[in-house]
Amino acid sequence: MEGQQSSCNCGAEGKTRIIYSCSGIGSNVGQLANAAACRLAREGYGGGSCLAGVGRGIEKLVDVAKSADERIVIDGCPVGCAKKIMDDKGLSIDRYVLITDLGITKFPGPAYDGSDVQTVVNAVKKI
Repeated sequence: MEGQQSSCNCGAEGKTRIIYSCSGIGSNVGQLANAAACRLAREGYGGGSCLAGVGRGIEKLVDVAKSADERIVIDGCPVGCAKKIMDDKGLSIDRYVLITDLGITKFPGPAYDGSDVQTVVNAVKKI
């Protein structure tokens, strides 16, 4: 696909790093979480996987999560859907970012401020 780098799941020291994010279309922060996860993956910071598939218990996707050296979760708001899915499946979270804790206000609808993507990316990398 044009404009995309190959999917690298490597983090520091060759460890497998998987990024999971909220992607709720009902709010800006859900879409912002997804946009930040996509940017991190494009930059080669980690690979992505299907959070919905993990939640549904799709064996292959749960196995990917279990085998990762590092799991990053980005949630948009305090409802914490992504975190709850990981907790429900007994998957530990190594890095957790809650976007509303970054001072970004949740509002209805999928539109988000593009400058906030870098704020979230920076928060993930800072942890």
